[in-house]
Amino acid sequence: ASHNVQPVKVSDLDHQVWILQGENLVVAPRSKDVNSVIVTVIPCKYPESLEKNKGTPIYLGIKNPAMCLCCESAGRQPTLQLKKGNISDLYNQTEPVKPYLFFHSMVGRTSTFESVAFPGWFIASSKKDQPIFLTSDLGKQHNINFNLDIRG
Repeated sequence: ASHNVQPVKVSDLDHQVWILQGENLVVAPRSKDVNSVIVTVIPCKYPESLEKNKGTPIYLGIKNPAMCLCCESAGRQPTLQLKKGNISDLYNQTEPVKPYLFFHSMVGRTSTFESVAFPGWFIASSKKDQPIFLTSDLGKQHNINFNLDIRG
């Protein structure tokens, strides 16, 4: 395993955490009965080949089972997918794997995740029990700001 992998717990501003339901990451209100996923964050090895000033390019995965977040085009708009696989394998590729990369930016004390493959599309959460998804609508309707709780 790479020493660069940082395990974090993610929550949104409504105190909803990411949990795995089947093949989807959904949000649920944080409580001691809720088993939130350990999200793994690893920086891209080749940030210089990507757009500057957009944030830190990272891969996002979950630990158990090993899966990675990926952006794919479905018809007219990109969708967020969970793919089986190890985040370290992405890290070790000889070039950036763009569908799996996100620009991580800090907004105050919160984080946003913008798709590298689909500029202007961000990971978002909405209501309880709904999957996290990609949005380009940065109004108030969806939440694109997340808190990262680093688990050392």
